[in-house]
Amino acid sequence: MQASRVRRKVAPAANDGDSSDKLDQLLLSSAICNAEDLVPFVRKAFASGKPETLLHNLRHFGRSKESEIEEVCKAHYQDFIMAVDDLRSLLSDVDSLKSSLSHSNELLQSVAGPLISSLDSFVEAQNVSRNVSLALDSVQICIRLMELCSRANFHLSSNNFYMALKCVDAIESGFLEKTPSSTLRKMLEKQIPAIRSHIEKRVSKEFGDWLVEIRIVSRNLGQVAIGQASSARQREEELRMKQRQAEEQSRLSLRDCVYALEEDDEDDIVAGAAGDDANDKYSNGGSALLGFDLTPLYRAYHIQQTLGLEDRFKQYYFENRKLQLTSDYQVSSMTPFLESHQTFFAQIAGFFIVEDRILRTGGGLISKYEVETLWEAAVSKMCSVLEDQFSRMQTANHLLLIKDYVSLLSVTLRRYGYPVDALLDVLSKHNDKYHELLLYDCQKFIAEALAADKFEQMLMKKEYEYSMNMLSFQLQTSDITPAFPYIAPFSSTVPDCCRIVRSFIEDSVSFMTYGGQLDFYDVVKKNLERLLNEVLDGELVKLINTSVNGVSQAMQVAANMAVLERACDFFFRHAAQLSGIPLRMAERGRKQFLLKNARDAAEGMLSGLLKAKGDGFMMLTENVNWMVDEAPQNGNEYVNEVILYLETLVSTAQQILPVQVLKRVLEDVLSHISGTIVGVLAGDSVKRFNINAIMGIDVDVRMLESFTENLSDLFTDEDANQLKSALAEARQLLNLLLSNNPETFLNPVIRERSYNMLDYRKVVTVSEKLRDPSDRIFGSFGGRALKQNTRKKSLDALVKRLKELS
Repeated sequence: MQASRVRRKVAPAANDGDSSDKLDQLLLSSAICNAEDLVPFVRKAFASGKPETLLHNLRHFGRSKESEIEEVCKAHYQDFIMAVDDLRSLLSDVDSLKSSLSHSNELLQSVAGPLISSLDSFVEAQNVSRNVSLALDSVQICIRLMELCSRANFHLSSNNFYMALKCVDAIESGFLEKTPSSTLRKMLEKQIPAIRSHIEKRVSKEFGDWLVEIRIVSRNLGQVAIGQASSARQREEELRMKQRQAEEQSRLSLRDCVYALEEDDEDDIVAGAAGDDANDKYSNGGSALLGFDLTPLYRAYHIQQTLGLEDRFKQYYFENRKLQLTSDYQVSSMTPFLESHQTFFAQIAGFFIVEDRILRTGGGLISKYEVETLWEAAVSKMCSVLEDQFSRMQTANHLLLIKDYVSLLSVTLRRYGYPVDALLDVLSKHNDKYHELLLYDCQKFIAEALAADKFEQMLMKKEYEYSMNMLSFQLQTSDITPAFPYIAPFSSTVPDCCRIVRSFIEDSVSFMTYGGQLDFYDVVKKNLERLLNEVLDGELVKLINTSVNGVSQAMQVAANMAVLERACDFFFRHAAQLSGIPLRMAERGRKQFLLKNARDAAEGMLSGLLKAKGDGFMMLTENVNWMVDEAPQNGNEYVNEVILYLETLVSTAQQILPVQVLKRVLEDVLSHISGTIVGVLAGDSVKRFNINAIMGIDVDVRMLESFTENLSDLFTDEDANQLKSALAEARQLLNLLLSNNPETFLNPVIRERSYNMLDYRKVVTVSEKLRDPSDRIFGSFGGRALKQNTRKKSLDALVKRLKELS
């Protein structure tokens, strides 16, 4: 900017004077020429009081520039004159050009007039053509629009809402802005939202109807699905039963029995059960047997997707189904759970079968996470309901019915991928309670069966009775079918108790099966042992102690116990078979006879009654002459009666009692007789006796020993020897009294070998009662007097030594 303002610098004129005025003038001129600030000069002039000098200098500078201005003006004037001359020359050229243009315009007007008229006609025709084309385009648009509107109306009347929406979308996107008619456009703008709203309402209504219908369908669906699981389980049980029969036949080495285990084709069964019309009725979203129609749901979902309301519909669907499931949870307090549990669980099963199908075929209508959330809530509620209902139940059969149905529910839903471990855990948690209730029920049934027993051998008139009461429990002792009518060695209470125990085993296995626990034989075995040891054994002992009167009844109960001992083997084998355990493993872990207390009580009762009867005959020892002159050769009267009684007993008992039971009873009775003989000799009723009386008692004991030896046809030699050893106490005492050297009793080795049954106190008591014949109490023994005196002295010495030792 400063450079543009710089003017030509004029050097101040040289002057010979050196006065200050000249200097000031030069400086002022120089500042003006250089466009410098004049303020210092003005301030100096006023400060010195000489402003006139400054004015003078300024006037002098102005006069010095007038000549320069004049020269510049002269130069510019010449140029102006030349420009004026040029303008005058140009004016003449313009006039000639004007005349030329005027002439050309006249020629152009004369030639272009007709052309302009033709051009106007063309433009007018072109406008008309354009208007006609626009009209035709508008008509075509209207025609296509009307076709779409007509098609939309047709689809609406046919309830084909998806196609109607596609038509409406086509109208809105392709024709709404292009519609030439404002009236038509306004109508479309009004009707398109109304149509969409109408379709949404119709679809929502259909979806609502489907929600109502699917609840009923779900219940029926759940019942059918659980019924299928039940049928499959029944077929499996039948196959297992055939397999067990084959294994049993193989175990019994019956080679002529061949079993072919054939499994029915499940598809054929399903197809047969479904019928021919199932596929026609449910063509969308359902199988032949488990058919259910999801068309309204998928249709509503598709329409909502088309309307752009997919997320809202998903949420709406999930919330409604969740409310339905919550409603299904409700357990009616007016109806017993035993009656309503099938409907309760079938409703939930059907619900999740439907949800599984929708998850797999619904195109994202519901997510896996949402289904899992619903299932977790359902499992939690079902577990809560089961816990509450199980805690109230006091009948084992009710618990079993519900458990069976819940296990079928678990099997059904596991096929669809739902985890059911929580439900199975609830069932397993109530194993103990179920078995307690089952034991209580069986105790009542056993008590009733025992109370109804008449203690009579069971008569079987037909083969089916034999099969039902003996073969079914493997109570037979021979594979040969007997002739009918057949009298069993047991009373009717045995098969009744066997049926109760078998039912207990089957119910126990049924409760444990499909309960989430694979190896449950130990649990079944433990509870079976409790049933036999605590319940059946206790009830039998109670029956024996309160209801058995007479030898025949006691004998029948003892015979029953022997049969029940064989039945116990069958019980454990049956439990092992039902539990899928090899029989060798079941036999390996078996305990001793669990009805031992009842068996001992029965045999003890029988032995007690027989002893009491025998005591009646032993009372005849009062008739024995203890100071007899000659030893009786045929025994005393009492022993003949006892032997006759024992023979009668054996003859009767061997028809009903097993050999080992009879052997134990006889052994106990003979031991009692032996003890009674010793007791008579040591008792207060006998004050004294001679050696002849002892020899008579020896004959009696020999007769009893001969009786046991005569039973060799019935017993083995070992058993016969054991029966004979039951008389050991009396035999050893008699041997000691008749011994020539009774002091050998003091030898520990000989005593342990020959007199181990004798009590030295009894020996002392009996020996003191023996009288010497020199007292003429024992009568005359002829030439044996010296020998007997020697035996007496030895006995006296023995008694003296025993008294010293005591």
